[in-house]
Amino acid sequence: MNPGQHKPELHRPLALDRVGARGIEITVEATPEECAAVAKRLLVVGIPALRCAFALTRVAGGIIEAQGHLQARVLRTCVVSLDEFEAAADERFSLRFVPAGTESDDPDPESEDEVPYTGDFLDLGEAAVEQLALALDPYPRKPDAELPAAEAEAPEHPFATLASLRRPN
Repeated sequence: MNPGQHKPELHRPLALDRVGARGIEITVEATPEECAAVAKRLLVVGIPALRCAFALTRVAGGIIEAQGHLQARVLRTCVVSLDEFEAAADERFSLRFVPAGTESDDPDPESEDEVPYTGDFLDLGEAAVEQLALALDPYPRKPDAELPAAEAEAPEHPFATLASLRRPN
């Protein structure tokens, strides 16, 4: 780890040489302490559970293709009621681990995500946290939360009171 680089909250290194042509399946499951650290990083109330399964396959040029399934329970704060509630994240995803410096500059949001790596290890824990961050609703809303009804009448003009004080000519 370089100076100034943060220590990952969920660190699960995997040696590249473990990923053969036939591939490998690995599951990352966070401990309660790791869940608490990830919750702090992602600015959520809490994370009772976080699990991510990866199916990894080696392709040419040091690229590792990954198919994943993220499952998590996350405590959120409702943007409408400010109540805490539990939300589930259940996402399937695809990504590619690529040697650092070989990332494509394709701006297409539909293209497969690329995660750069250096050295001889992939960090599947960090990849799981990044997928959870992508899966979180930026405006979490408790299922039964309702917006307050809008006023039916138009608001009074701010100078209406002053107009009533006007002297007749």
